[in-house]
Amino acid sequence: MTDKLRVVVLGAGFGGLELSSMLSEAISERIDLTLIDKGDSFIFGFSKLDVMFGHAEAQAVRVPYSAITKPGVTFRQETIASIDPQAKRVTTNRGTYEADVLVVALGADYDVAATPGLAEANEFYSVAGAERLRDVIPTFTKGRAIVGVCSTPFKCPPAPSECALMLHDYLTQRGVRGDCEIAIVMPFGAPIPPSPDTSKALLAAFEERGIKWVPQRLVRALDPERHVALLDDGSEMLYDLFLGVPKHRVPYVVEASGMTEDGWIPVNPLTLETRFPGVYAVGDVTSVGTPKAGVFAEGAARVVAEEIIAFIERGEQPPTYDGRGFCYIEFGGGRVGSVEVQFLPGQPPKGTYYGASLELAADKKEFGRSRRAKWFGLNDS
Repeated sequence: MTDKLRVVVLGAGFGGLELSSMLSEAISERIDLTLIDKGDSFIFGFSKLDVMFGHAEAQAVRVPYSAITKPGVTFRQETIASIDPQAKRVTTNRGTYEADVLVVALGADYDVAATPGLAEANEFYSVAGAERLRDVIPTFTKGRAIVGVCSTPFKCPPAPSECALMLHDYLTQRGVRGDCEIAIVMPFGAPIPPSPDTSKALLAAFEERGIKWVPQRLVRALDPERHVALLDDGSEMLYDLFLGVPKHRVPYVVEASGMTEDGWIPVNPLTLETRFPGVYAVGDVTSVGTPKAGVFAEGAARVVAEEIIAFIERGEQPPTYDGRGFCYIEFGGGRVGSVEVQFLPGQPPKGTYYGASLELAADKKEFGRSRRAKWFGLNDS
């Protein structure tokens, strides 16, 4: 028997990295933490847009997990085969891990096959999809482009708006914008429902740039032969370039674990505890009620980390999850806006908008730099 607390963290995204870093910094000598992810590197979600529009190479925005050298933390690049939340046991393609505390932070997977025709078109949410589009977008010089959401919920609600605005910039710089139409199909009545001011700014940007806004609609299927997007109200939209947000779902291994209800893992919204003792879930894999975005997973992970630290040190119960987070929004022309939102159980969400500026673009860059430094020990520029 070891006298160290065995913590097993599944998924090395925002949630898993923040949790591991906090526990290592606070109680490294009293934990044996295993961080498991099938990938070999981390990439910020917003970097996919940079890859897609040729602003960065995929390899340049990847941060290798091999850089993790934190006391008390061992990273394992392994594929999870099964999760037993009752026994707090995880089996991978290389072994079995027994936990005293298990944290599921595996995020959401993309189900491209759920939308007929999408596999023959393009999605821009995965790294592979962004890399493919880097070669596809330069061939689009005239016709109709649609940025379309295929299902809810989906990660990073501002991303479709960012994609449309960045596409406008890209086509303008190439001198072909006048020969192209851009439309954005979203399931909401406003681009960012919790923040009317943010939505107003985005709608103004769409109007100024001649981007067609199609609210309260989902793309249910594509007909690649006819180049038609079929919407959920039965209407059709012609396209020459389709940029899709695919359906999101929990990883199959999570579904098979018996932890999910209505497709996601239910948790106590204040503590992130699941119904299984000693098992937590954070981030996109949950139905906690906050947007599926990295900063919300990061905030949830902080709560879980504080709870584990309090348990180890027999300290006071830490503050509960406040449902607060923020998102940067690319407006084009090098300007970035920001929206801060708070989601509390039983209350309508509240959002505050900070207008697009070059200063916020610098803040976004610093956001990435600070996380690379904290999570990986990388002090880059």
